[in-house]
Amino acid sequence: MNYGKKSVSRKRNSLISRTAMMGKRAHVSFIRVLFAVLITICVAVGCVGIGAFRGIIDNAPDVNDVDISPLGYATFLYDGDGNQLRKLTAPSSNRLPVSIDQIPTDLQHAVVAIEDERFYEHNGIDVRGILRAFVKNITSGDLSEGASTITQQLLKNNVFTNWTNESTWLERFTRKIQEQYLAVEIEKKINDKNVILENYLNTINLGAGTYGVQAAARKYFNKDVWDLNLSESATLAGITQNPTQFNPIEHPQENAKRRKEVLDHMITQGYITQTQYDEVINDDVYSRIRDAQIMNSDTENTVYTYFEDELIDQVINDLMNIKGYTRTQAQNLVYSGGLSIYTTQDSQIQKILDEEYADPSNYPDYVQYALDYALTVKNPQGEEENYSKEMLKLYFQNEGPEFDLLFDSQEEGQSYVDRYKESILADGSTVVAERVSFAPQPQSSMSVIDQHTGYVKAIVGGRGEKTASLTLNRATDTTRQPGSTFKILSTYAPALNEKGMTLATTFEDEPYNYPDGSPVNNASRSYNGTTTIRRAIQNSINVVAVKCLEEVTPELGLQYLDNFGFTTLAHGTEADRDANGTVWTDANLPLALGGLTNGVTNVELCAAYATIANSGNYIEPLYYTKILDHNGNVLIEKTSAGRSVIKESTAWLLTSAMEDVVTQGTGTACQLDNMTVAGKTGTTDAYNDLWFVGYTPYYTCAVWSGFDNNEKLPEDARNFHKNLWKKVMTRIHEGLPDRDFEMPASVEKISICSETGLLPRAGCPVITEYFDIGDVPTEYCGQHFYGYSEDSNDSMQEYTTEEGTYNPDGTQTDNTGDNTGDNTGDSTGDNTGDNTGNNTGDNTGDNTGGNEGGGDSTGGDESGGDNTGGGDEGGNTGGDEGGDSTGGDAEE
Repeated sequence: MNYGKKSVSRKRNSLISRTAMMGKRAHVSFIRVLFAVLITICVAVGCVGIGAFRGIIDNAPDVNDVDISPLGYATFLYDGDGNQLRKLTAPSSNRLPVSIDQIPTDLQHAVVAIEDERFYEHNGIDVRGILRAFVKNITSGDLSEGASTITQQLLKNNVFTNWTNESTWLERFTRKIQEQYLAVEIEKKINDKNVILENYLNTINLGAGTYGVQAAARKYFNKDVWDLNLSESATLAGITQNPTQFNPIEHPQENAKRRKEVLDHMITQGYITQTQYDEVINDDVYSRIRDAQIMNSDTENTVYTYFEDELIDQVINDLMNIKGYTRTQAQNLVYSGGLSIYTTQDSQIQKILDEEYADPSNYPDYVQYALDYALTVKNPQGEEENYSKEMLKLYFQNEGPEFDLLFDSQEEGQSYVDRYKESILADGSTVVAERVSFAPQPQSSMSVIDQHTGYVKAIVGGRGEKTASLTLNRATDTTRQPGSTFKILSTYAPALNEKGMTLATTFEDEPYNYPDGSPVNNASRSYNGTTTIRRAIQNSINVVAVKCLEEVTPELGLQYLDNFGFTTLAHGTEADRDANGTVWTDANLPLALGGLTNGVTNVELCAAYATIANSGNYIEPLYYTKILDHNGNVLIEKTSAGRSVIKESTAWLLTSAMEDVVTQGTGTACQLDNMTVAGKTGTTDAYNDLWFVGYTPYYTCAVWSGFDNNEKLPEDARNFHKNLWKKVMTRIHEGLPDRDFEMPASVEKISICSETGLLPRAGCPVITEYFDIGDVPTEYCGQHFYGYSEDSNDSMQEYTTEEGTYNPDGTQTDNTGDNTGDNTGDSTGDNTGDNTGNNTGDNTGDNTGGNEGGGDSTGGDESGGDNTGGGDEGGNTGGDEGGDSTGGDAEE
């Protein structure tokens, strides 16, 4: 370097030159500007960041609206006695809430120790934990380390429920900031760590479909959470990090490792002593878990019963119609709303029905199996195609027109399924879904109702094992023709109630045609002349029922059926128009015999007869009495509000006639040894549907039998439904005192002429009959008084009946001896057949010959009753079998 005078001078001149000075100033200015820009950028970024942060915070839920309680709770069903029937849960709502006081301290400490060791110290976020996680994630390159507190996890599970759908880092970052902000705010608002911990312990997923510590305790140990010990508490606490990996049932070894970590944390943090640690670390907790699973599997049935199926449908519909929920909302409430539903089911009665329907000896020896089939495939073009059992049926009817989806064995049915599926897959299609099920045939359904309350006590929707929930329920979903059970409801009820007819009203049982010229046939193919309504009910005479409805009018009969609660009838409205444009109505004469457009359900038929048993008051069938929400508040309450359909006297008179059905008519097979019964048989003309609906002073029960595909029942399968009814009702009434149906004050018993229904004179065949006091006959019979003329009473003889002494002038003197009158009336004429006949003939028939030729034949009407041989010969020939088969119950 040159340090001479000239060199120094040049250097000095260059430094102080104008050009150099301007350059330096420009450089300094640039630096200043750059610095200013950087500061501005930093400020701008900071402002944007603060603004963005503020925006994120502002968009967070309002802390006052945040609910940290769990979102889904199990719903419980209870029977009529308050016993738990079923727990209903959605996939994420198998949760049983408990208070913090019910959760063992060891379990609380175990969870805190492994999940959030500074839980009792921080204000909602753990700064130390965040720094530790940050350092560990940076140093390891693994971003899996988290620092969420229990408060944050609670918010994530109960407030930010869509976190599993986050797909970008921005979504995760936004949620995390809001989560931390709300955690601090929630801690300030609640200011109680126990409240936060209680909600967390009721929220967490603990594997095996359980949520919350109580559900997990019941699942893994078959005990309540408050009974868990330290070892079991540590086991549950170890599940939380990964409910699948640490499931102690499926992965006991993995859970054991995690359980040890929990215990290590607990001793490090001072929650347990070394002595406790040593005792617990070697505890064989997993053998107890295995034992609990065996016990649970023995008692747990995941398939709903038929009663529960219908109950769930009813509750969902009521939540929609009464509370205004959408169907989705109602379903969510049922399965995850923590409801308490108190049902009307009597568990003991339901058990009786279930046991009898499960007994193979109660059915015909010959069993067939009906196929139900559905198949979905994906064809080679990638399109999905559906195939049904009807399509399968058509496929094989090309081979044989008689193919009917009924098989002698399930194996035979499966062979047809395999052949059909093979033909469909031949083009390279692949199976997407398939359903194959077989139902034993003939089928049956039954319902039991307490007529005084309308409570449905039990139902069975079919025979055979129930393999799925919410399946076909033949008691509530299937409509079938009711046969002659409808004679009482559509015809005789309105006839007695408002048409001035009585049980003594007579019709001519004779050949008769419908308006279109088709004949009305009795099942016996015989006719019996003058017949009272009581006798027509007893022996189910078709001609009399049709003639009676003709006078009542089908329109009035249909109106009564509506009042009896039927919802499946056709009224000739636009709603009854079929696909071909035809409008159907049930307001026609076949209504008397149960000839309907659509048919009726078992429960509705049972409820209609329960109306008669309940003195004429209809009550809608009830499956539950009340629904409580998660907090115990009444959501819906059902009451037994009813309506009067027929008079009390009409109901009792029909009951009296239907007692005769059971004691000496078509329903003798349904007599109970331990209880008074009234009821009515029903058989359709081709034996497709067979019914018996009967009631005692306690319960009403309806039973149906038939083939699902509506085929004709073979002769040896036409009485098993009555056997089922008798067995069920006998068991239901064990221990209950037998009592008669109480006769109301509005009914009076008098003696009448059996052929005219009028007050008797000398020469009349006399019977005793019951009347509504407003319908008691006041005229005297003029057909049977021999030598009587209107101008003279000289030849009129005094005679005595039950009600008194009839004088020649037509006046009556009351008897003082009711028993004498009663027995005289009962041993003279038709009621000789009813008492003497019942004892000599009917009960001889019952005990000696099964009503074959008994009853009204031997000493019955032959001794002064209706007709020689006992009125309806077919009705007595063969007893009950003759009643249904040849005695006039099956309509034509």
